Amino acid sequence: MEKAKVFFTDFHTKAFGDGLPTKLKKLIKKAGIGQIDMEGKFAAIKMHFGELGNVSYLRPNYAKAVADVVRELGGKPFLTDCNTMYPGKRKNALEHLECAWENGFTPLTVGCPVLIGDGLKGTDDVEVPVAGGEYVKAAKIGRAVMDADVFISLTHFKGHEMTGFGGAIKNIGMGCGSRAGKMEQHCSGTANIDEAKCKGCRSCLKECANGALEFDLESKKTRVVAETCVGCGRCLGSCNFDAISFALDSANELLNRRMAEYTKAVVDGRPCFHISLVVDVSPNCDCHGENDVPILPNLGMFASFDPLALDQACVDACMKAKPLPGSQLAKNMAKPGFVDHHDHFRNSRPECEWRSCLDQAEKIGLGTREYELIVVK
Repeated sequence: MEKAKVFFTDFHTKAFGDGLPTKLKKLIKKAGIGQIDMEGKFAAIKMHFGELGNVSYLRPNYAKAVADVVRELGGKPFLTDCNTMYPGKRKNALEHLECAWENGFTPLTVGCPVLIGDGLKGTDDVEVPVAGGEYVKAAKIGRAVMDADVFISLTHFKGHEMTGFGGAIKNIGMGCGSRAGKMEQHCSGTANIDEAKCKGCRSCLKECANGALEFDLESKKTRVVAETCVGCGRCLGSCNFDAISFALDSANELLNRRMAEYTKAVVDGRPCFHISLVVDVSPNCDCHGENDVPILPNLGMFASFDPLALDQACVDACMKAKPLPGSQLAKNMAKPGFVDHHDHFRNSRPECEWRSCLDQAEKIGLGTREYELIVVK
């Protein structure tokens, strides 16, 4: 496979000149987004709206810049993300939209509608075959994401406590999975029901296709039949009371490989374009209700048709950067007995692992790790 082209621009601007949103528009046009036939097409712009309390997520200004370009090309853009698996402010579409609005993502600020990709309860998904998948044969992807004619990822590239970093592949693979899809990537176990939280509403029984849930008439609670539970996660999305959970017991490597395969399900068979901004590189995911100081400086904006090459280019740039003083990374490196992994993300979170994700992505043909970096002034 020949080298992919990854386009790059830094965050420098001239006084009284164009701002960063305009610079982002220039970058993605130079990178070739105009080659995609957008005329009259629905274009999903997948991004993370940030958990309430977190302020390191991408500003809505960047989303509007991308939406504006899609509109210029005749497309019909919408911002989207899917509901979270864990309890929080984004586990159903109503709270998710309120969170997005509070964090500044409204049709007025971003210039296009904001839709939650897997519906009200996170159960509106489509099973999408994974070509060449070893760990996932059919990924559970939010229906609105798959209904789009064109797919664009807009990623905040930052650290992550499990996957090392959150780049384009994580934004797509994990982010586009429905609640059941996220569970499938994270877990290998069966459902657990907290009887103290269970209200006996029986809504979960309607979602289970395997006879793995039963209602106990005496206790008025639902229980799991472990022998028939396949861990599909359907019940999780149906519970409004956070009574159902799954142990997050998959090793990081297995999580990473599943995530790469979910990404392939999303992008196969339609025009795609990918953008990553290495800015406010917090040590943890934007799913946290807080953010720590950045571990690395703001490095720039990257764009490519190849999500794997894009992640590789971003991680390479991060590895060349110097840790920021006072950050979690710098403090770890100053500890007595520090073991240098020669990897900023592992030095920040020694328990994390990211290489298996890129290895699996390359193995299944998602893209290439070989790239040519083209600088846009």
